[in-house]
Amino acid sequence: MSDKSQFPFSISPSTLSKLAKLNISNIWDLALHLPLRYEDETHITPIADAQLGVPVQIEATVIHQQIQFRPRRQLVVQVKDVSGHMLYLRFIHFYPTQQKQLAQGNVIRALGEIRHGFLGDEMVHPKIRTDIEKGLSESLTPIYPTVNGLNQPTLRRLVDSALKSLPADDTLPVSLLEQLQLPPLIDSLHFLHSPPPLYTVRDLHEGTLPAWQRLKFDELLAQQLSMRLARHQRLNGHALSLNGDGHISQPLLANLGFELTHAQQRAIREITLDLAQNHPMHRLLQGDVGSGKTIVCALAAAIAIEAGFQVAVMAPTEILAEQHYLKFQHWFAPLGIQIAWLSGSMRKKAREETKSLLTNGTIQLVIGTHALFSEDIEFNNLGLVIVDEQHRFGVAQRLALKNKGDSVHQLMMSATPIPRTLAMSFFADLDVSVIDELPPGRTPIITRLVNSSRRHEVEKLVRHTCAQGQQAYWVCPLIEESEVLQLQTAVDTVAELQNSLPELTIGLVHGRLKPVEKAAVMAAFVQGDIQVLVATTVIEVGVDVPNAALMVIEHAERMGLAQLHQLRGRVGRGAASSRCVLLFSEPLSDMAKARLKVIYENNDGFEIARQDLHLRGPGEFLGARQSGMPMLRFANLEEDLALLEKARDVAPMLIAQQPEVVKKHLHRWLSQRAAYLGV
Repeated sequence: MSDKSQFPFSISPSTLSKLAKLNISNIWDLALHLPLRYEDETHITPIADAQLGVPVQIEATVIHQQIQFRPRRQLVVQVKDVSGHMLYLRFIHFYPTQQKQLAQGNVIRALGEIRHGFLGDEMVHPKIRTDIEKGLSESLTPIYPTVNGLNQPTLRRLVDSALKSLPADDTLPVSLLEQLQLPPLIDSLHFLHSPPPLYTVRDLHEGTLPAWQRLKFDELLAQQLSMRLARHQRLNGHALSLNGDGHISQPLLANLGFELTHAQQRAIREITLDLAQNHPMHRLLQGDVGSGKTIVCALAAAIAIEAGFQVAVMAPTEILAEQHYLKFQHWFAPLGIQIAWLSGSMRKKAREETKSLLTNGTIQLVIGTHALFSEDIEFNNLGLVIVDEQHRFGVAQRLALKNKGDSVHQLMMSATPIPRTLAMSFFADLDVSVIDELPPGRTPIITRLVNSSRRHEVEKLVRHTCAQGQQAYWVCPLIEESEVLQLQTAVDTVAELQNSLPELTIGLVHGRLKPVEKAAVMAAFVQGDIQVLVATTVIEVGVDVPNAALMVIEHAERMGLAQLHQLRGRVGRGAASSRCVLLFSEPLSDMAKARLKVIYENNDGFEIARQDLHLRGPGEFLGARQSGMPMLRFANLEEDLALLEKARDVAPMLIAQQPEVVKKHLHRWLSQRAAYLGV
């Protein structure tokens, strides 16, 4: 890309490459590259009035300069202001130019925090200015996020040039801005890049000032517009109608041996209606751990297969894919359905055979990991894609699988309930089915927090549980010893438990086992041959053993809320009373205390999800930092719900009445991310 086409002013190729690392490729990117913080160089504080630990700017004369060599080489400068008060400036890293700047007799300004030092009060590595004849700044000085080789003065110059080059017109009509009581965008940007000194740093970071509200609203509006347009495009798209005749789904239901809950029946009705439409389904099926989402997906798959189409089920881990494969095999094989399993660890010969059978249409249902969207995988007539734990896949990965067919129907599952604010925001283009009741016979799980120093008591509880004819999980975060984290490992735990509970049969499963070995261990646990299963978090989702009544989780303080809730949901699936013991080690961080308190006090997945969102923020909650999902840069879904609701109300009105405004607004805010919309 040439600088001429992207910027209306000259930028060197070297600087352009550094800006690219900050995802800056045009003047709008520069204008929206907001400061991390601000420095106040608008006034001088007498040394005598300066508070310790608070950034201040002093003006003083250098009276002495010395290089000290103990405890290490450093430059120490003594200065005195007009009041006669003294201060030391200490530089552990310095250059000859700084020595020249700080020569005896020079008048300088120093900006930094004052602290008590060995020689007296001092500033360590303050910011020094010698051009004091220019006077004081009239606005707070912005400090920007940057990369190596791109200094703050250069960034300030570039941002200033960008602000001067921005078109004067606003994307939103004046009447709408007046109605919402929001300032013009250009004014807001000028304010945030160089705020007047009457505002405190706290004011500027709280996000409640009108300038911040304008940026947040614009961002939320762009998101709502893009989601609604994606939905509109999907509803106007074409997909083959999948109408089943019941010759698979009816015997499948009859052979289950249990009645579906009302919530499951409702979800199936919604999915069946979607599949019958001639536009692609884009539905999220969400429900708490153990609510019975898998059978709903199996019935959706049955309808697609009845209609003569192939179905692909994608899971984030091999062990979950295997669990689905075994369950679907149990349900579908007696009905004559050809099922296959596909993963990256398969032998080449088996993989090639599966590929061939997928291509010629022999395989009607395939279950696997991310290997399903490899370039060499081709389907004969893919009609339905089911994605389990959909938030754990990147947007590009889901797009790749979706593109394996011609406008395929999509059903996404999540056992991480999405709080209302997230559903309104990131899933605004989805139809949502919620399974909000558990199957009958599920017992409440009693959760206990236990200090790891009382580990022997937990071992007694394991012995007692197994003596009652039930089984237990013991989950460890790592497989091997880590000197940094010093976590109890699964391998060591097996040895310890075998030593303290010699009468019990103890098994081990972790992510590094070969698929065949993992399947053998899991089968032995399901059949009751193994009484205690020591595992890493590979058993987080998908494992269903009704006889397991105890879950012990080591180092629970290091796990996220969603993960803890998922693990806890592996028990309580039978009639027996079930327990979950969270072993923790002290000292605990404030975040760890907050997480453990939430999981101890709540069994409701939606409430846990809401508090998880509050603790972690939307990016971490959704796994979006890793998955590449477009995230909000300025708005906060917890704090800015009122703005989100306004954006949600305004979006359909603009789409219906002012399409040019919509086009202009989206180009300004989402031009780099259009390919991911609606995935």
